Amino acid sequence: MERTLANFIRALRMADVRVSTSETLDAFRTAEITGWRDRTALKQALALALPKTADEKDAFDACFEQFFRFDDFRSEGKPEDPTDASPDDDSGDEAGESGDSAAGGEGEAPGGGGGGRSSGSDAEELEELVHPGEMSGPSSELGQLLMAEDSSRLSLAIANAARDAKLEEIKVFTQKGLYTRRIMEGMGLAGLQEELGELGESTELPDRRLAAELRRRRDGLREQIRDHVERQFLLHADARGDRLREEMLRKVKLSNVEHRNFRHLRVLVQKMAKQLAAAHSRRRRVTKRGQLNVPKMLRRNMRHGGELVELAWKSTKIDRPKVYAICDVSGSMTTYARFMLMLLYSLEEVLPNVRAFAFSSDLGEVTDLFRREAIDDAIALTLKDYGGGSTDYGQAFEDFERLAGSALDNRSTLIILGDARNNFGEARTDLLRGFRDRSKRVMWLNPEPEMAWGSGDSEMRRYQAHVHQANVCNSLLHLERVVSNLLRAVT
Repeated sequence: MERTLANFIRALRMADVRVSTSETLDAFRTAEITGWRDRTALKQALALALPKTADEKDAFDACFEQFFRFDDFRSEGKPEDPTDASPDDDSGDEAGESGDSAAGGEGEAPGGGGGGRSSGSDAEELEELVHPGEMSGPSSELGQLLMAEDSSRLSLAIANAARDAKLEEIKVFTQKGLYTRRIMEGMGLAGLQEELGELGESTELPDRRLAAELRRRRDGLREQIRDHVERQFLLHADARGDRLREEMLRKVKLSNVEHRNFRHLRVLVQKMAKQLAAAHSRRRRVTKRGQLNVPKMLRRNMRHGGELVELAWKSTKIDRPKVYAICDVSGSMTTYARFMLMLLYSLEEVLPNVRAFAFSSDLGEVTDLFRREAIDDAIALTLKDYGGGSTDYGQAFEDFERLAGSALDNRSTLIILGDARNNFGEARTDLLRGFRDRSKRVMWLNPEPEMAWGSGDSEMRRYQAHVHQANVCNSLLHLERVVSNLLRAVT
């Protein structure tokens, strides 16, 4: 445990918490007295020994919650806040993890029933996945762990494998895939892949049910470990250089960014907004220049003796688009909503007609709030007024229809930001279909990976059928691409 505490103190120093050698020794003695079983007692004791100022106390709290965050791991193989992996296609993560499926020679799609199995009919596949019944028992060590539904054992196994892989030595963001694979290998991935290969050759339905469930839980475990590696990178990597920090924050999942980095994110969003506004304002000026107005030009140049000194252009009325943004601001969505609203309202020069709506259960319009208050204050008030409720997309769509449905027309673009997890409430796809029919474009941005769409209480697959496009969006890089495409379409 001495190594664990030493790594935690190193993370504190990376967060600009000054920890001297004597304070480090005090922390070790404190941990020895309080022990490691009571997380709250340990945090309170270390908080007395390490941080000295209010800012350092805030940084300590954030680091502690990130460093000792193993309670997020769940045994059923689903992450608490499932989001897509790396948004950067060139990051090298896939190269670092591509062996997960190949090791077993299966090549199945993530979360699916396994495309590599050649036996069995489509009806049997459907019965296997949709109506699970009798299931064989796992034989591999990792398979038994995944099927045990014991979160404590799973957390301990991940922590031990991360320690053995020396995760605290991660230096660059592109090593995320490498460390994810090392941790999974340390947990017994090879044995699990061998078991899956054997189950894939079986014709017995209980064996095939087990194989499908093991694949699902293995893929969920991989997502959880990737999230853990990403959070540890934010703690341990020296990202003090502006260029490195900017590159990292553009790619990292917004849900994994610590609060202490929000200041840097705000600066990056403003920079992105200026670049997008400059690019699309320039494009609009060129495309809307129009044609020469010859009669007006001749009249204007009569005072110059008929020489064409002043040009006159036919004026073109710019038919400005209308953008409506519906944002889920419930607990898991607050960070995503924060930065999408920040980016949209930083683009007022090219998107002057943005109307924003927020909800967790009931939906309300916050457009005037953003026009009246500074962006940060408006976001804080929006989260305070509309966050915290039980998510209800059906009710939100009813409220939007009442507040703005009649204003939708062929110049309207509707953006919906949400994970589509509706707590098994009424989905009201009929209203969404009406929004699509009346609008030029309806876009749905979901921070979850596509493999999670439609799972549990997610209505995403049903909603997807009634929008023009649906995209995974969980990073600034994703958001920049989406907004850039939006501007290209509407300006």
